[in-house]
Amino acid sequence: MRQLPEADRDAIRIAQDPNFPRWLEQITATGGCAHPIHLSGLTTTLDGETGEILRRYDTRDEPGERLLVRCRNRRATICPACSRLHAGDTYHLVRAGLLGGKNIPATVRNRPRLFVTLTAPSFGAVHRDSERCRPRRGGGACVHGRPLSCGVVHPPGAAVVGQPLCANCYDYAAHVLWHAHASKLWDRFVIDVRRRLASSVGLVQSRLADHARLSFARVAEYQKRAAVHVHSVIRLDGPNGPDDEPPAWGTAKLLADAVRAAAGRVLVLTPYSPAVGELALRWGVQVDVRSLRADGDGPDDDAVAAYVAKYVTKGASETGAGLDHRVTTWDDIDTAPVSDHVRALMRACWRLGGLTEFEPLRLRAWAHTLGYRGHILTKSRAYSTTYAALRAERAHHVGHADISDTVTERRWRYIGSGHTPGAALMAAGIADDIALNREVARDEAGVGD
Repeated sequence: MRQLPEADRDAIRIAQDPNFPRWLEQITATGGCAHPIHLSGLTTTLDGETGEILRRYDTRDEPGERLLVRCRNRRATICPACSRLHAGDTYHLVRAGLLGGKNIPATVRNRPRLFVTLTAPSFGAVHRDSERCRPRRGGGACVHGRPLSCGVVHPPGAAVVGQPLCANCYDYAAHVLWHAHASKLWDRFVIDVRRRLASSVGLVQSRLADHARLSFARVAEYQKRAAVHVHSVIRLDGPNGPDDEPPAWGTAKLLADAVRAAAGRVLVLTPYSPAVGELALRWGVQVDVRSLRADGDGPDDDAVAAYVAKYVTKGASETGAGLDHRVTTWDDIDTAPVSDHVRALMRACWRLGGLTEFEPLRLRAWAHTLGYRGHILTKSRAYSTTYAALRAERAHHVGHADISDTVTERRWRYIGSGHTPGAALMAAGIADDIALNREVARDEAGVGD
């Protein structure tokens, strides 16, 4: 036994425990969660009229006197099991807003709907892949003596792709400040789209809500140059949201024109700083607007939902743009397993975060995400269902919903998280088995990812 690895010895110890079958049930119920939350407490269900105890659950009857629940982390690099569940919820959330379902009428598929991509502006020339990188007639060099051109065809996975041609020329301060204001840029973009829709049909913006409503879901994605760009599904409804048809003037073309105009017009000014001055932040010049059509002439609705769902589970380290955990010191940045370009962005966050004028941006706290502090996925209230509703529906499906005409008393407290080495080994095996079963079921049903 002493010659076995620690994880194997611990797994044998767990398997020999008399309560092992119940422990295995708990791990399976969490889907093989890699970092489960340990709770202690009890739940008592009483008859609403008589006060009779109908059901009682107490963790004192559980192995280790604790209950294991999912960590619900969306990042596949942190917990593959929970990230798969989150991806499934995201898929249904986005799909419902495109095709209906989950209390959203199927008529939304006939509304004006767009798939929009907004990019970050250029902060300096970077290496590109799949074609000649940076061909430049006459070559030339920057003020730091670095070549301004690159005639190499880099393969898509090359480490140099996304890295600046000259790190000294690259505007790292503007890059991280753009990230810090990206959510504000999006908010102003949505406001401007509404304003342009109203003005194009002769309405004042305050009256647009009486005629139409703009609904959206958006996801943020890091490009290879470690700059965020935004994918969004935008839908035009009537004044009461998905249950209302938009007005006759509400066409996909009108909506697309408003989106393009707003993307080129929106502007956010940074606070003035003696270090960098006052920066005018805008969206990049590359704006992609595609109409989603019910007749199939355009991007496929299911493919759009699957793309969004796939991306929200990616961790920062998986995209090569930061870390999945916060850094607390300058030394943490020096030792982080990231590229030199990403390290320079994290250092820029740290330096700018120490300035009084940028203190509200909390750049040091968000240095691990390169200054971006928005949610990966956001949506408007009326776009579709919510994560909470999807989780409640799943709980009801497996029989965990509250019984009507009863009173439930709960007392719970947090007592820990994670697995011992042997438990982690078993949980990973259970998660792999569940994932394999899903793949087999999809193959038999003839359904793609």
